[in-house]
Amino acid sequence: MRNVIWLIGGYAAVSVLTLVAVIVFRHDAAMVTTAVWIRGTIVAAASLLTLFIAVRAARGDRRMLLRLRVVTAAMLVAIVVIIAVPGAFPLWLKLEQGICGLLLLAVVVQINRRPAVRP
Repeated sequence: MRNVIWLIGGYAAVSVLTLVAVIVFRHDAAMVTTAVWIRGTIVAAASLLTLFIAVRAARGDRRMLLRLRVVTAAMLVAIVVIIAVPGAFPLWLKLEQGICGLLLLAVVVQINRRPAVRP
């Protein structure tokens, strides 16, 4: 689970830094649209909540592991949709979401694989 915590920590860091970039460039209408504000805020908050859930799951809370499985899979699907929808978001945000998607894909694979059978 240590790798999962690091991956979700990276996802949270990228998401929070994206929100900081949105705040810094808020006056540039081409870079920061209303949709970018909304998406950036929601993703930053959700990433921090996901990190909290991951830490609890790593400590052995089985309900949190189930929540982590559901949340990371749902966020991964949402990211794929954001990237696929033409014109809804600027290219820079789609690239950032791609990075987040790769991090979450690694998490989804790790937390959903079957444990190795020991002899």
